[in-house]
Amino acid sequence: MKKIDKLILGSFIGPFILTFLVVDFILLIVNMLKYFDEIFGKGLSFGIYAELIGYFVISISPMALPLAVLLSSLMTFGNLGEHFELTAIKSSGISLVRALRPIGIFTVALTIAAYLSNNYLVPKVNLKTFSLLYDIRTKSPALDIKEGVFYAGIPNYSIKVNEKLDDVRLRDIIIYNHAEGLGNLSVTLADSGRMETFMNDAYMKLTLFNGQNYKEARSSRGIAEPPVEFSRTKFSENVMVFDLAAFQLNRTPEDLWSTNRAIKNIPEIKLGLDSIYSLVNDLKFQNFKTAESIYPFFTRNRAMTPSEEILERKALDDTLRKQKILQQREKEALDSSQVEIKLNDTVSIRNSDQSPKKITLETTIASSPAIDSSLLNKKGTPLGSNKGTRLRKPPVITTVDTSGVGEIKKKPVRTSPLTEEEKNLIDSMMYKKGYFSNAITMALNNSRNLKNTFNVKATQIDGHEREFRRFEIAWYQKYTQAIACFMMFLIGAPLGAIIKKGGLGMPVLISITFFILYYILTITGEKWAKEGLADPLFGTFFSNLCLIPFGLFFLRQAKKDARLFESDFYSGFLKKFKGLFKK
Repeated sequence: MKKIDKLILGSFIGPFILTFLVVDFILLIVNMLKYFDEIFGKGLSFGIYAELIGYFVISISPMALPLAVLLSSLMTFGNLGEHFELTAIKSSGISLVRALRPIGIFTVALTIAAYLSNNYLVPKVNLKTFSLLYDIRTKSPALDIKEGVFYAGIPNYSIKVNEKLDDVRLRDIIIYNHAEGLGNLSVTLADSGRMETFMNDAYMKLTLFNGQNYKEARSSRGIAEPPVEFSRTKFSENVMVFDLAAFQLNRTPEDLWSTNRAIKNIPEIKLGLDSIYSLVNDLKFQNFKTAESIYPFFTRNRAMTPSEEILERKALDDTLRKQKILQQREKEALDSSQVEIKLNDTVSIRNSDQSPKKITLETTIASSPAIDSSLLNKKGTPLGSNKGTRLRKPPVITTVDTSGVGEIKKKPVRTSPLTEEEKNLIDSMMYKKGYFSNAITMALNNSRNLKNTFNVKATQIDGHEREFRRFEIAWYQKYTQAIACFMMFLIGAPLGAIIKKGGLGMPVLISITFFILYYILTITGEKWAKEGLADPLFGTFFSNLCLIPFGLFFLRQAKKDARLFESDFYSGFLKKFKGLFKK
């Protein structure tokens, strides 16, 4: 590496790390604000929050990298231009493209690292983020009973304390028990009490002193019912134990999030796409079969055959299912096949001379399919086998004449056509019995059922196709977010050479402008892809395709040392335009 490369790369690394940390922190705050009310105030330890923040930092890094590259490259070449170092480099015979090469190589390596992170690291971190965030959001707030306010954080209870002497001693307590779901029919009043937790804050013991409990049964029959039972109990000391399981952080198994596309890498996304496509194809195939079953008369001589693509995919899916079932059966048969049990026992016996002798007994037992004893003959072989007695048919014994019984009598076939009188008789029977009206009603009902079935299947197919497009977007995003790093470098570095301003003034303003434009274009393209208005590949790459011309334009202008951000450039252009207009 030459000294000029070390100079340019060294001036880029520092601003890049600084801007990446700043941008990552800003995006972290923006994302955490959405869950601020749901994750804080739960009485969790600092380690849990640190773990969640670490997961958020890694998951939002794909969005922070492009902005960090844009801002740092713009600041680097802006500083070089402001201190005339870029002018000295050009005057020594080094072109602008050659000066961009060290940062360009670094950005290419960063693009590859970003792709690997998006494909392997970020999905695993997203899985842990979703799981931990769900557990924190479902956890009840910390136990905090305030004076003069009813507290309903404990399930099935509502507690009011008028005075708290400290964290343990309480005065003037009211407790409503809603465990039976009948309203405020069970009330406990006490002059004082003590509130203590035990078993690692898993349970809370509330000891009440000098109080009364009122309990009233609920009426069910109305005014005519006799007065309901009412009980009143006076106590000097009463102990109530509350389960605080709702206040504990219970970790949900991560397998419950296995279907989310945000936690899948590219091979898993491809597998999900294949499964969704098979599901959609199966629904389309069922539509044809449903139509055939509803109109059997019209489909007797002609079949409603699906397209070749549907049939080929259906045959492939059926073959794969059959192979999977056969493999599963072979595995089960292999597990339940012959199992040999060897018993090695050393038995100590004595000969006639009373001397001990050791004999090793080895018994091999092979399991075989169980055979019903009723199917064995006297020799122990199965009936009907070649080696045993064959199973013979018993002779048929009849005591009556059965000739002609059970024979199918052929009906005479009429070959002459129907007469006009017979036709009129049949027509009158069809109209009088209402066969035509019943047939029309049945056909109308079948049509309505078929339409409703098609509407339901169409809704299902539309939902699956929308999910299919979202899986494709998640697949292409792993490439576009990585390519955006190089695209932002292609915009920021030439733009910094043009404006020749370093620091955090103009570069920050221009960087935020282009990043907002990039974000808007990304959201727009992905929305088109989700709604099916554009191909998912085009919709995902839409922002990069729109911003690459800006980068090439700025690079061309920087090579010509154009002054795009100076008023003299536009005033001279305006004078030329006025001169052409006068001519």
